[in-house]
Amino acid sequence: MATNPPKPIRVWITPPGPNPWKAVFLFEELGLNYEIKSFRFDDVKKPPFININPNGRVPAIEDPNTNLTLWESGAIYQYLIEQYDTDNRLSYMSINERHLCNQWLHFQMSGQGPYWGQCGWFQHLHSEKIPSAVERYANEIKRVLGVIEGVLAAKPANAQWLVGDKMTFADMAWAPWNFRLIEVLVKSWDEVWEGFPHVRAWHEKMIELPSWKRCMEHRARLMDEQGLQWNGVPKGIETFTEYENKIAAGDDTTPK
Repeated sequence: MATNPPKPIRVWITPPGPNPWKAVFLFEELGLNYEIKSFRFDDVKKPPFININPNGRVPAIEDPNTNLTLWESGAIYQYLIEQYDTDNRLSYMSINERHLCNQWLHFQMSGQGPYWGQCGWFQHLHSEKIPSAVERYANEIKRVLGVIEGVLAAKPANAQWLVGDKMTFADMAWAPWNFRLIEVLVKSWDEVWEGFPHVRAWHEKMIELPSWKRCMEHRARLMDEQGLQWNGVPKGIETFTEYENKIAAGDDTTPK
C-alpha cells in the first residue's frame, strides 16, 4: 500500500474543468487521505485562493504533513508519487522508466492540456467564431492522439500502457482531458476515437476504474451545488449554442 498521510491533504478545485480531476484521480487511486476545497470559477483570482496560488489556476494542494503548498497539476503529480507512492504501484524505481513516466507527464501538460483547452475555447466560448482556430487545434488533437496511438500499437497486447507493463501516473494524467473530447470536438464517442483504437481501449480501461468513478461522483455533486450541468453550462441553458449566444451578448453566464 502507498504511504497514507495522517492529516488530510487539502485540494483546491473548481469543479468544471479537467485539471482538478487530474489531481483528485491520483488521490483516489493512491487511496490517500485528502479533502476537497471546492469554490466557484470566478473566485480563482481572488483571496483566499490567490494567496494559495498567485497564478490563479486550479488545482493547488496544501499538505500539512510536510507543510508544503503546491500548484501546477504536473508538479502535484510528481510530488504525490515521490512522497506517497512508496510501493511504486503507479511508478517505477528504475531510472529509465522513472524518467519515461515524467516524459509522458510533460507531454500531457504541453501537448494535451493546451490544445484540448484551446480547441474547447474556440469551439464554444470565444465571442467570435474563428473556424481556422478551431481547425488548427482540432488537428493538433488528432496529431497528439496519433502519437499515442503509434506508441501503444507497437506494444505487446498485454502491456498497453505508456511505460512498462502497468498503469502509471503517466497514463492517468491523460484521462480527464480525454474524457471531455466529445464536448471539445463536438463529436460522438465513436467519432472521437475514429482511427485511434488503441488509445480508445487505453482510455476506457482507466475510466472504468472505481477511483475514476468516485471522481465523477464527487464532480457531479459539486457541479450540482454550483448550479452547473455536467459540461459546465449553467442549469436552465439547454444547448451550447444558447450558451454561446448569451456569452456573445455579454450576459454573465460564464461557469462560476
